[in-house]
Amino acid sequence: MKKIFVGSLPPTTTEDSLQEMFSQYGRVRSIKIAKDLFSGVCRGFGFVEMEGHEARAAISALDGKSYEGKYLKVRFEEERSRGQKGRHR
Repeated sequence: MKKIFVGSLPPTTTEDSLQEMFSQYGRVRSIKIAKDLFSGVCRGFGFVEMEGHEARAAISALDGKSYEGKYLKVRFEEERSRGQKGRHR
């Protein structure tokens, strides 16, 4: 299972729209969109989990693709070592 970072998402993005976009390349296991706490609007990024070969196909097809006027940034989520959660100081 691979976690994919999806950046440069428009505020109108929903789980359903990401499901539709990524399911063309394989089975989507989970979707998590970062949303504003108060408004519930997409904060511009999210994460999708897929199997390895399907994830690679989705990344190569969708990275740089225009989506609602923005160019998507799609890549594997980098593993963080313990203690690196939150903002850098």
